[in-house]
Amino acid sequence: MPTPAAGGRVIDAHHHLWQVSRQDQPWRTHQHAAIARDFEPEHLRPELARAGVDSTVLVQSVDSPEENDRLAEYARQAPFVAGFVGWLPLARPEAARAELDRIETGALCGVRTLVARDPLGWLTEPGTVRLCHELAERGLAWDVVPVTDEQVRAVTALAGAVPELRIVIDHLARPPVERGDHRAWSERLAALAAHPAVALKVSVGIDVLTAWEHWDRDALLPHVAEAVRHFGPERLMLASNWPVSLLRRDYVGTLADLTDLLARAGLGARAVAMVRGQTAAHWYGIGA
Repeated sequence: MPTPAAGGRVIDAHHHLWQVSRQDQPWRTHQHAAIARDFEPEHLRPELARAGVDSTVLVQSVDSPEENDRLAEYARQAPFVAGFVGWLPLARPEAARAELDRIETGALCGVRTLVARDPLGWLTEPGTVRLCHELAERGLAWDVVPVTDEQVRAVTALAGAVPELRIVIDHLARPPVERGDHRAWSERLAALAAHPAVALKVSVGIDVLTAWEHWDRDALLPHVAEAVRHFGPERLMLASNWPVSLLRRDYVGTLADLTDLLARAGLGARAVAMVRGQTAAHWYGIGA
């Protein structure tokens, strides 16, 4: 993949917006009461100003066509949304094509479907591979959070079959921060990084946030350092995962801590600037 151009734009590469009355979020449980409320553009806008963030990538949080309509509407309402990652039923290629044709695609920059820990054998079926070639031709990235060995094998097989598809791994591929043994995770990370069209978000997912009793920046350091070692700044992007991150840390603090960890992991100022915006602009094709 080409190297992103230099620049100072700051992009939060992963956040959500939602209205709880309009969305069934089965991943949210009694442990997540703090985020069981509406999060709209007016709630995020002042946080962006305080954190010095210029633009964002809005990401789906439920699997439904209605979610795509909501995301497109948010992108129209909120100038700070540079692009959104919508939902596609990738395991059903014909349904995915129909939904892709239906979506208002002006701000669409990527797609994903929630996979949890489910097997991903369907990724290498011929119909899905053809669909992913089409996604690449449309300039769309594919977001996914592979957390098992089987899932990583499926993702890397697809990366080999469709090398032109830009693949974005969310939330550091769920590092075992609270367990202390990260060999298997590191091996999965190395397997993903072996494919040059695979990038990684430096963000914290709901599994880690739920497992923690409190935010633990220092516990993340070895995992961020490993991500830097495998991917380098040209394939890493900074992301808040707001409002899910509010379970343990405020918006400004989340981004500040993750930026600090990148520097502590050995990245210089220019490399940190790349992770804070240029990589996301390049990978999602969201322009200046």
